Amino acid sequence: MARRSALLVAAAIGTFPAAGHGHYTERGWAYPPACCKGSNQGGDCQRIPGGTVRKGKHGFLVILGPGDHYRVTREHMFLIPYGDEIPSGDGDYHICLHPTEDHMNCFFAPPDGA
Repeated sequence: MARRSALLVAAAIGTFPAAGHGHYTERGWAYPPACCKGSNQGGDCQRIPGGTVRKGKHGFLVILGPGDHYRVTREHMFLIPYGDEIPSGDGDYHICLHPTEDHMNCFFAPPDGA
């Protein structure tokens, strides 16, 4: 019974890895399927350097340049309003760019918003 309850809680809060999705970080959590498109080699979600993220008055300002995410070929700036971020499962920042590098699909921040 305890195991069933734990599975239900994990599924409800979104920490249960999606079967077959395959986009796991090095610390064992999975990007939600709605965020990450593609295969293990060509998915659009990736960890980004913490220095690319700043907290502002209205949200997170993310400035990405080539090398910060494998899809980025030129500088991009995204403003993610507070409340639109998703808690990351490993304490790092991550971003999903889909369908192109110009479109931020999902943004993950450490649960404390560091």
